[in-house]
Amino acid sequence: MRRLLLAATAVAALAACSSMHSAAPAASAEPVRVYAAGSLREALTNIAQDYEARTGQKVALTFGASGLLRGRIEQGEPAQVFASADTDHPQRLAAAGGWQAPVVFTRNQLCALTSDRVNATPDSLLATLLDPQVRVGTSTPKADPSGDYAWQLFRRADSVRPGAFATLDAKALKLTGGPDSPPAPAGRGTYAWLMDEGRADVFLTYCTNAVAAQKEVPRLKVVQLPDNLRVGADYGLGVRQGAPAAAVRFAQSLREPAAQKVLQGLGFGAPG
Repeated sequence: MRRLLLAATAVAALAACSSMHSAAPAASAEPVRVYAAGSLREALTNIAQDYEARTGQKVALTFGASGLLRGRIEQGEPAQVFASADTDHPQRLAAAGGWQAPVVFTRNQLCALTSDRVNATPDSLLATLLDPQVRVGTSTPKADPSGDYAWQLFRRADSVRPGAFATLDAKALKLTGGPDSPPAPAGRGTYAWLMDEGRADVFLTYCTNAVAAQKEVPRLKVVQLPDNLRVGADYGLGVRQGAPAAAVRFAQSLREPAAQKVLQGLGFGAPG
């Protein structure tokens, strides 16, 4: 009787194990095709590597300015997941049909990255930006949400100091994020390279980009925006309608604890 009970227990355990394995989704032979904002490069590269190791599912990552990526998708490129630095670009895909409405999966903030020749604090930042001798670098509006967020800052500045918008709109240097913007040399971060080259005295970019640039070029400084100029960025995640189950699973994983730990470890905010 004892041997019969042990055998029955073993059979039940094997059946449970078999059931668990059959329930686990199989990895697709085709990679999940993810188009993502350039500011997500380090985070999503790390997340995808971990995801591949855990699931066996390959992930193909394409990075760039969100507006330019949206244009490429509209022209027929086969993205299955779109991780944008705003919600507007994935929402435009959804409005045109063929994509699900985006959900916010992480957040960011705008910061000022300054050269070591600029002595700016949050309280003096607006005066620094308006100084005729200070060159202000931005990304390219409409092509890259980082540029759109910079122009939001300019509009906020106008409510603090009338006329500031016109001054900043005229002087801002659109140094990256556009269709003709030169890429950084291999192994260099875009913002560290541009500041190292002396292309701007202050660069308005995401705080995560600014911190990464300072790690690469320690003499650079990161200045937080004052409350009256603060601009936040909600990152939107869209999935193509009819995308393979593997793509849906990867998109879902970006809101789960493992991915969120990577994002927040690099300075991104929780989706809320």
